Amino acid sequence: MKSEIKTAIILTVVIAASVGALSIIFSTLDSGDNPASIEEFDPEIQIDKSGFKKAPDLVGIAHYLNTTPEKLKEEMKDKVVLYDIWTYSCINCIRTLPYITAWNEKYGDEGLLIIGIHSPEFEFEKDKDNVEIAIEKHGITYPVVMDNDWETWNAFENRYWPRKYVADHEGYIRYDHIGEGAYKETEKLIQELLKERSYSLGLQVASAESLVEIEEFQHTSFRTPELYFGYKFAQGRNQLGSSEGFNQNQITAYSQPEKLELHKFYPIGEWANQKDSMKLESDTGSIKVLYHAKEVNIVTANDADLEIFLDGIPVEEKYAGSDVISGNSILVTEPNLYNIISSQESATHELEIKIKGKGFEIYTFTFG
Repeated sequence: MKSEIKTAIILTVVIAASVGALSIIFSTLDSGDNPASIEEFDPEIQIDKSGFKKAPDLVGIAHYLNTTPEKLKEEMKDKVVLYDIWTYSCINCIRTLPYITAWNEKYGDEGLLIIGIHSPEFEFEKDKDNVEIAIEKHGITYPVVMDNDWETWNAFENRYWPRKYVADHEGYIRYDHIGEGAYKETEKLIQELLKERSYSLGLQVASAESLVEIEEFQHTSFRTPELYFGYKFAQGRNQLGSSEGFNQNQITAYSQPEKLELHKFYPIGEWANQKDSMKLESDTGSIKVLYHAKEVNIVTANDADLEIFLDGIPVEEKYAGSDVISGNSILVTEPNLYNIISSQESATHELEIKIKGKGFEIYTFTFG
């Protein structure tokens, strides 16, 4: 009796081991090493797209850069399309461009088409030459359309810079992201839609690729908000600290402030109050601001020589932005965004910009 029990136990162990081994083998065969296998991306599984909107047509386009209307229309057929709504003097837009240009290089031959929709914030951004300089500076080779009257912006029902929409090869918007960040999430979605496209069109499915690795700018949790110099953009914002205030379409003599308040700007000298900027009407002038951030940028136009002072002294090298040259100077030569302060740590500082150049215009301060 004991011998029979022992035999039964041995047989049970052998059978269990065999089943376990077979289970591991079949499991390994089923899973495979290819993440783009039929098991994971079954072309027979239909995606319900009833909840997705179709991407609107590109309308009201003033200029086509790096393409033509006819070429772009042909290129869009059966492509996964990333629509990037941006404007070239927007620092948040600029920070996203290294990722977008990298994706264009990486996936441009695999079925991804990137279209930059340049919807201007300021009048000078409507100038074709200015935009062409910007796209060359940032290495943009994909199509850029100039949406000067915001018709395409409105067709997308957009309200933000930057904003990215990704449409699948059938034109359905499958992804929508506002602002910076979420780069890994965006790229993974691009990969998924490219695989979906390949199955649908009967193309060879590319194996999974690693993601683009670029160091992301780290924002500080507490920082001075964007400061607008134009009376139109400043509506509803208490950002001008000078007692003289805004005087629409008039030249105002602004005096030296007795003290500075945090998150406010103070022009000094004679300045014309314009819709989207302030314009220096005297030969010299200055601007003071008490801010909290680690990075400061200005959006300006018209030729001028600027001197940057931080806490009452010429800006030191450890705080100087990338556009500061020869000590504490910046030479403004074209309408653009200029980086004047860049440091590792966020802190509160008193900034002064001394200006030589009648006609100099300033649009915004932005902080990071």
